[in-house]
Amino acid sequence: MKIIDLAPITIQDVATTLESKEKLALSKDAIKAIQHCRNYLDNKLTSTETLFYGINTGFGHFCNERIADEKVEELQANLVMSHACGLGDEVPTEVVKIILYLKIRNLSLGNSAISLETIETLLHLYNNDILPVIFQQGSLGASGDLAPLAHLSLVLIGMGNVRYKGKKIATKDLPKEVAFKPLKLKTKEGLALLNGTQFSLAYAVWAAIKAQKIAELADMTAALSVDGFNCRLSPFDHRLHHARPHAGQIQTAKNILKWLENSEIAQEEKTSVQDPYAFRCVPQVHGASKDTLHYAQGIFNIEINSVTDNPLLFPDDDMIISGGNFHAQPLALPLDFLAIALAELASISERRTFLLISGQRGLPGCLTPEGSGLHSGFMIPQYTAASIVSQNKQLCTPASVDSIVSSNGQEDHVSMAANAATKLYRVTNNVLSVLAIEFMAAAQALEFRKAKTSPALQKIVNNYRKVVPMLKKDRILHDDMAKTIDFLNTL
Repeated sequence: MKIIDLAPITIQDVATTLESKEKLALSKDAIKAIQHCRNYLDNKLTSTETLFYGINTGFGHFCNERIADEKVEELQANLVMSHACGLGDEVPTEVVKIILYLKIRNLSLGNSAISLETIETLLHLYNNDILPVIFQQGSLGASGDLAPLAHLSLVLIGMGNVRYKGKKIATKDLPKEVAFKPLKLKTKEGLALLNGTQFSLAYAVWAAIKAQKIAELADMTAALSVDGFNCRLSPFDHRLHHARPHAGQIQTAKNILKWLENSEIAQEEKTSVQDPYAFRCVPQVHGASKDTLHYAQGIFNIEINSVTDNPLLFPDDDMIISGGNFHAQPLALPLDFLAIALAELASISERRTFLLISGQRGLPGCLTPEGSGLHSGFMIPQYTAASIVSQNKQLCTPASVDSIVSSNGQEDHVSMAANAATKLYRVTNNVLSVLAIEFMAAAQALEFRKAKTSPALQKIVNNYRKVVPMLKKDRILHDDMAKTIDFLNTL
């Protein structure tokens, strides 16, 4: 059982919880904070006629319209239904799971006036893998991720659809063993559920987790290509990188040398004075992407531990403050930045693949033993890599530089973080595909070397060959590519 308390957590904590598949429960301190804030609001509303945004007023354009006391619960249900306007593809279930986790975390910090019953229902969804059907399009990343989080919230009031045990069903049709009583949302609860950055943040957390693994795979694959193309090791010398001491650059050089330790190929005499940038500048390029990832992780960690709905309640100060913590600009910029950084890993990877199949340095053209033209070998996988890299360039056009006025001018500057987030998801998956193609080509190149690569890399290649054999004659390479992606995911 993973206990949610008030102590700060990190992306790695989220990753560990997801991997363990532990159920969630609230700590005593979290329960106390939730109830304290809820009681404060209930008492406040009985002792004052003051207007509080979204609590006893309308929303957005209707922020100055007072809502009668007997209508405030209806207001919350109407909010959820009216804002469930998502379109496009469904959010992947692995991301939905993170959204639930982050929403529970956010609402448990004691500034949102959510009821304990509502939090417990969210926990029920998470713990039983009842995953709301949410759509990718609809959020401007401004007044929170309104449309996506409205689809999540529909489930709490017995509406909408969920995915349960691999099937898409209506919430009302859940089996009896996991069914729950639909909520009647109290004052402020609908707003607390819909406001917040958890949609964009969940994609950010997912990408940060994947990016860490991708950065490691990029170094390993580059090392394999360094031997496949018979390159020098001098560009990885520690003295070179301590003369320009960017942390990611230093770490990348160390990683490459570690992977190539005791490589026979690396120790051979080289005929080329210098290697192309795609090999020689791996520390500088991969390192810059690592530094960007580190920066983005820092921002995402802050957001995980932040309260991002509106208004926020501070019971001990007797304050209800309307502000803009739901505005996702702090996420939009690093989401765009991380997409660019990851795309660069794919860009330089494709260049290494291109060189590996170019027929240079003792390697046959297109890495095929049958050089008569009858077999195309690795010619077209490089096309595929180039196509994906080109798509990444299009996806890396920053979403955060855009803004569209909404809510009749009330929301006049928006972050577009949600668009940045969903683009990052696609870029992240694309990078792994490009690295898989390079890995295939590098492993094939080693087949033409008399000397051996390092023991560490050879062990990986030997295991790979149990899944994908050397290409001697043309076959359907889509299958090899798919198997290679799966193989890299196991490392």
